[in-house]
Amino acid sequence: MRRYSIFAVAREALRYHSGWEKAWASPEPKKRYDVIVVGAGGHGLATAYYLGKVHGIKNVAIIEKGWLGGGNTGRNTTIIRSNYLQDPSAAIYEKARSLYEGLSQDLNYNVMFSPRGLLMLAQSEHEMRGYKRTVYANNLQNVETRWIEPKEVKKLVPILNIAGPRYPVLGALLQEKGGTARHDAVAWGYARACSDMGMDLLQNTEVTGVRTAGGKVVGVDTSRGSIDCGKLAIVVAGHSSVLAGMAGFRLPIESMALQAWVSEPIKPTIDVVVMANLVHGYMSQSDKGELVIGGGTDGFNNYSQRGSWHHVEETTRALIETFPVISRLKMLRQWGGIVDMTGDRSPILSKTPVDGIFVNCGWGTGGFKAIPGSGWAMAELVAKGYSPLAAEFGMHRFKEGQFIDESVAAGVAH
Repeated sequence: MRRYSIFAVAREALRYHSGWEKAWASPEPKKRYDVIVVGAGGHGLATAYYLGKVHGIKNVAIIEKGWLGGGNTGRNTTIIRSNYLQDPSAAIYEKARSLYEGLSQDLNYNVMFSPRGLLMLAQSEHEMRGYKRTVYANNLQNVETRWIEPKEVKKLVPILNIAGPRYPVLGALLQEKGGTARHDAVAWGYARACSDMGMDLLQNTEVTGVRTAGGKVVGVDTSRGSIDCGKLAIVVAGHSSVLAGMAGFRLPIESMALQAWVSEPIKPTIDVVVMANLVHGYMSQSDKGELVIGGGTDGFNNYSQRGSWHHVEETTRALIETFPVISRLKMLRQWGGIVDMTGDRSPILSKTPVDGIFVNCGWGTGGFKAIPGSGWAMAELVAKGYSPLAAEFGMHRFKEGQFIDESVAAGVAH
């Protein structure tokens, strides 16, 4: 794989960019792989990458029924944070955030990580108490966060309406190392690195069946033929229950749409990420000037990638009260992603009832921020059968009642 650098860019500029090679190969499937990863989104690609880099397992296929990064990885609001209350959550998200810091250098691909800071607004007495509690917990978890008063919030975000009649800002939880990254670039960087290690990226290849023998996985059936494998990692977000059904077991998840939208581009207005969880709206500004806005999930199960207008109206109405300056902006585009939600709003990284099959799902609305940490933990689980980061996110917790309840702890699943 050719290394990207300023010298390579300058050299190609002089010869009209005729020497660039494809970022990753598009091979024909082999008959057998040591590991098959189903899902070429961020989590699947990161799993494959760390299998190769950390554990030396490179006879790997990443199978994707559509195009690389065409699912939730390309359909989110790019927020990165690790300020969770529960210890297992804080550990895996902080691992992800720390890996994001050096990811561009690690992959030799600019993922445009921007640690611009993240604010979680407290707009009720209950939220204020909850976020202060989270700050205390984060201090014990070595996650750097702090509580700030309304005056400092206003200084960081001048366009904010501090004294809103329904949703006044009473303060905020600030994680100065939180921020954003370019979602497509994360997928492309991992894909390029996986291909360079000799892994096969099989796009437009749909898994139609999972083959087992004696309680152990032996391969998958696809739209391009049957492929054997030693181990199978299911990393397909909202379609996890579909793949699990093919393998003969059920998952405690439900799928629904999560929508987001962007405004027309404007001059720099907001240089931090702001989350208003009471009204379930959050906003940042992209490098192109668009305001990136997200809301809640649909209230019903579905596999739509469009979202619903009532959430757009509800979230926009609340954010206009908090940020009056955005009221005259036009919406440029809107989209949805299919998220998989567990009962405790925490992910599943686990062995399954079928020997050799591992599952990574249930990230709900917080998947993008977790990609490097999720891939690291999943790769370790697949390679060794155990991962300290993944230990408490196993399927066993639902049977034993050992929930990691982030929906109550954080007041929001994002």
